[in-house]
Amino acid sequence: MCLLSLPLLLFLLCTRTKAGEVIGGTECKPHSRPYMAYLEIVTPEGHRGACGGFLIRRSFVLTAAQCAGRSVIVNLGVHNTKQKEDTWQRLKVVKQFLHPKYNDSTFLHDIMLLKLEKKANLTLAVGTLPLPPEFNFIPSGRMCRAAGWGQTSVEEPASDTLQEVKLRLLNPQACRPFTNFKHKLQLCVGNPRKRKSVFKGDSGGPLLCAGIAQGIASYAQRNAKPPVVFTRISHYRPWINKILKGN
Repeated sequence: MCLLSLPLLLFLLCTRTKAGEVIGGTECKPHSRPYMAYLEIVTPEGHRGACGGFLIRRSFVLTAAQCAGRSVIVNLGVHNTKQKEDTWQRLKVVKQFLHPKYNDSTFLHDIMLLKLEKKANLTLAVGTLPLPPEFNFIPSGRMCRAAGWGQTSVEEPASDTLQEVKLRLLNPQACRPFTNFKHKLQLCVGNPRKRKSVFKGDSGGPLLCAGIAQGIASYAQRNAKPPVVFTRISHYRPWINKILKGN
């Protein structure tokens, strides 16, 4: 999972940065995560960056609001971002739907829908990911998976190949270091005693629990130590459904 380019990686309250790298993970089997989207972003200031996202309809990708830009290109069917394959589908984004309450200083409501210029072709390498219903309040203790093209350590550059990592859902008390954490809106994820996490470059990628996307990678501590925070998708199902129905 990738984040925005380095000039835009701002630390929040000296403890947080946008989520962006899979740390302590393993390389995915190529095209085993067909819903994954690699987003190429040009920011309003003209900087280039990248994020993760995931296909939920043939014409819509779900990602983080922090991944908005002057322009966004969605790449589907990608395993290695540096090695183009016949599986690739490169689609322009024609409209970005940021959540109206998104706050770029606290990362609350960090969720965005991207409408594609044309519908994706569903193949063995490109598919959609189901979302939870509105009242599906997933309990702590569940083991889930996150995936992305972010860095594999604090010092390393973003990964060329898609990586994944197992992460456990924690009690909200574990995210007390994050002063703006809201349990109703967000998920607290990752064992603080293990060096497994998402970090810079992973923003927008999904947290997959039992085959369903429960979270969207949002932010982490700047030293990459877990836990990390994901946007809780179930809370936003009414907003998501409204956008999908109207577009």
